[in-house]
Amino acid sequence: MIASAIKRGSAELAVLSVLSERPLHGYELARQIEERTGGVLRFELASLYPLLYRLERRGALAGEWKAAPNGRQRRYYRLTARGRRQLDPLRAQWRRYFEALRRLPGVADA
Repeated sequence: MIASAIKRGSAELAVLSVLSERPLHGYELARQIEERTGGVLRFELASLYPLLYRLERRGALAGEWKAAPNGRQRRYYRLTARGRRQLDPLRAQWRRYFEALRRLPGVADA
């Protein structure tokens, strides 16, 4: 189990990274993150949607209502050009953060 404070900090990276591949609706995005992290990162929709709305307001994502394969209307989110420009520096920040943690006693072996 990952503490919620750590999960909140990594949520933006997780969302932008997964959406860099293709547009997804919120439920599928949450499912992809959970599946790709082996269940370590799990987002409740009630916490995911406010993040999606914030990223959309900042211009990192664009949302569009479309019919899903089952016919239901769903809001699909895609990474914008601004979001793509934000993703590489965000990845670099996290990479530096993890490298710094690995230099602490006992962390590299954890």
